[in-house]
Amino acid sequence: MRLPKPILPTPMLVAALALPLAACGAAYAKDPVESVAAAPVAKQGAKESKARNVILFIGDGMGISTVTAARIYAGQKLGQSGEEYVLPFETFDHVALVKTYNTNAQVPDSAGTASAMNTGFKTQIGFLGIGPEARRGDCLSGKQYEQALLSEQAKARGLALGIVSTARITHATPAAVYARSTDRDWESDAAIPERQRGLGCDDIAQQLVNTDFDVALGGGRAAFFGSTKGGRRLDAGADLPAAWQARTGGSYVESASAMMAAPMGKPLLGIFSPSHMAYTVDRTPDSSEPTLTDMTREAVTRLGQDPDGYYLMVESGRIDHGHHEGKAGYALEEAVEFARAIQWAIDNTDPEETLILVTADHSHVFTIAGYPRRGNDILGLVIPPEGGGEDGGDTDGGPTLAADGKPYTTLGYANGPGAVAIGTEGGRPVPETGVRARQQALVPGGSETHAGEDVALYARGPGAERVRGVIEQNLIYRIIVAALGWE
Repeated sequence: MRLPKPILPTPMLVAALALPLAACGAAYAKDPVESVAAAPVAKQGAKESKARNVILFIGDGMGISTVTAARIYAGQKLGQSGEEYVLPFETFDHVALVKTYNTNAQVPDSAGTASAMNTGFKTQIGFLGIGPEARRGDCLSGKQYEQALLSEQAKARGLALGIVSTARITHATPAAVYARSTDRDWESDAAIPERQRGLGCDDIAQQLVNTDFDVALGGGRAAFFGSTKGGRRLDAGADLPAAWQARTGGSYVESASAMMAAPMGKPLLGIFSPSHMAYTVDRTPDSSEPTLTDMTREAVTRLGQDPDGYYLMVESGRIDHGHHEGKAGYALEEAVEFARAIQWAIDNTDPEETLILVTADHSHVFTIAGYPRRGNDILGLVIPPEGGGEDGGDTDGGPTLAADGKPYTTLGYANGPGAVAIGTEGGRPVPETGVRARQQALVPGGSETHAGEDVALYARGPGAERVRGVIEQNLIYRIIVAALGWE
């Protein structure tokens, strides 16, 4: 697929492309521990191969405990006990653990982590495509430390570019593919503080429509329109998609049916909801929104027409949101749909030419606890195996009781909105169960938080052999660059 107007590399981009692979590996930080990190190389004697296409699947917030619970949940939805089930990406031969910290935070956010994967450098929490020396929310400071983006390098080399998310397309993870900002919240011009306006820093929505992408699909219409069209831009009549169409000749769509009917061979922008797209749990049969699998299918089909290949980032953004709400069932349903989209990509791409990477930007404080029996409802109360758990416990087939005499669920959170305030009359209530339940938590908070442990990276296809061991998150960028042969 060809865009009407080719991208001309900027001097900064040309310099970035000229760097040898080894020079791109150090994290963008002053910490000497980070700076010595090197990208994994293929094992001696291993066959080197070059990827034509790269698909980076990011399960936002999909830590190891989420993968485990999603595996069990997916299996139980099929009538199995669940533990023996295998998610599609768990069949990949190459796996690594990824360290997710930001340069200024032990527990990261999605902006800094996604930027690490798309620039090759770690940075601060809240930054998109900006080095950590900049000041948060300072436009001019950020301009001094802009980083070259993988997407720019891909377009400069003739590859097609795709961005897919169930979150707002201007949200942190998808925005890291195409945007630079010292504040991830500058999704529309109205979100930029007045003192920072007019200094040359475009908001994230504006940056998207200025980007020469081939496919961009997700939520978040409000950032692209003024108030006359239900948006929140400063100009009441603003219509960024119309301006983008005039520039590119592309198609703008707002429904699944329009997406599938849009002509091939032209850029496609689909924004399907005012904010984030609907949770899978809450979807109705008459929903006009495409699923993540629908969007993945559309993106791969269109991008695959480019003879030079493509780079596609697919995010399941609402795994993260389900966890933040303390609702494990919501997160797990999103993870199952994420797995379905990955399976479609596995079935419809050539493993000899397409590198598929599956990972998370960060984890959550999400736990799988107690001694539930094999096949126990993963969203239910802990019921011990016959004879009890490690600590003995009830053997009458009823749920395990905590020290307060009440049952508890297998899944829970270390903090979040499901916490029970100390001193509550009657003590801890019997927990809710089921897909819409909010799990109980320890520390109260309006939103459950991210967690800081390593996440997994799964890989198959050309260059997958570099995925092994324990690596820094910014080295995912280098794995992609090496797979594409940009050395």
